[in-house]
Amino acid sequence: MSTSAALKPAASQPDLAAVKQRQHGAWSSGDYAVVGTTLQIVGEQLCEAIDLRAGSKVLDVAAGNGNATLAAARRWCDVTSTDYVPELLKRGRERAMAEHLAVEFREADAEALPFADAAFDVVLSTFGVMFTPDQDKAASELARVCRSGGKIGLANWTPQGFIGQLFKTIGKYLPPPAGVKSPAMWGTTARLEEMFGAVAADIAAEPRMFVFRYRSPDHWLDIFKTFYGPTLKAFAALDANGQAALTRDLLALLEEFNHANDGTIVVHSEYLEAVITKR
Repeated sequence: MSTSAALKPAASQPDLAAVKQRQHGAWSSGDYAVVGTTLQIVGEQLCEAIDLRAGSKVLDVAAGNGNATLAAARRWCDVTSTDYVPELLKRGRERAMAEHLAVEFREADAEALPFADAAFDVVLSTFGVMFTPDQDKAASELARVCRSGGKIGLANWTPQGFIGQLFKTIGKYLPPPAGVKSPAMWGTTARLEEMFGAVAADIAAEPRMFVFRYRSPDHWLDIFKTFYGPTLKAFAALDANGQAALTRDLLALLEEFNHANDGTIVVHSEYLEAVITKR
């Protein structure tokens, strides 16, 4: 080893516990359910991609307000819905009650799921587990609680899609902690292979498109600033000049992705739909 190499300081490891605490604060702020409920179609499509069968034991991880939860329950599955934000579980419970769907709701950390090995036939997560700070630990937990021959179904925003670019834009103003992998890496087949390749009999992943439909650019911005935790927290952390600059950048991003020409918002946002069959 060269002297320079020997003297080179080791790369500092990120404080994942602190990152998780900040993320918990972000997702607990605002009211993600206002945005989350617009994503319902993704949970429905994921259940179809899995070819979900009635009677299956299903776990929804980082379920938010329960999009995949409700989709699975509507297919007569035995569903357990989990999240580490109690307020979001409450919103999911309200939705299930309104539809008279039998669902078990349980507070749980995606990186330390309180379930036995191989306890579920199917494990789902739509735009949820991708935000865990310790990605490898979360992936290991998904695989651990899924039985052999069972399936893990994921919907994750891609780096190049609209939401991936939204987080990149926010990162210009509030850089993420050094050493923490981007959540959008879950939206790449390469990263899924890294995390699940050793335990998977098959990984089938296809890019899909979700369409955000809002009344106007200002309507979208108001909803995301008020209810979507990461955007809300970003604006709260900036001074007036920073807020104005971020607003300009977000409106420019909307204009880039918007397909509408009537004043409304029709933004196509790519995500990766993955069905992993456990070995």
